[in-house]
Amino acid sequence: MTYKIGQVIEGTITGIQPYGAFVSLDANTQGLIHVSEIQPGYTKNIHELLKVGQKVAVQVIDIDAFSQKISLSRRTLTHTYTPISNRRKRYFTNKNKKIGFQSIEEALPVWIEEALVFLEEA
Repeated sequence: MTYKIGQVIEGTITGIQPYGAFVSLDANTQGLIHVSEIQPGYTKNIHELLKVGQKVAVQVIDIDAFSQKISLSRRTLTHTYTPISNRRKRYFTNKNKKIGFQSIEEALPVWIEEALVFLEEA
């Protein structure tokens, strides 16, 4: 069978390594799900998510033209989306402190005076 990028296939896990899982797509073809393509986010232990002999749905994300190696993904098949409204907004400063351009405006005359004194001494 010839595979195409974007195609969704059901395969069987045949081996698990720290860097990914090997999937048998048919009797003669195997592909690899890289650990970064197992699930959205960080995968700490691949053995907790996949087992040898497990049937999995995977999507073909790349086929190397020279070696014919097939790269697979489970992450592209998950539909997890976090709307922006649910995310916590982060500030670089404390938003409760009323500082900003006002503090610069107050300090600027002092900075100018120090710079003029420095220039006179130089």
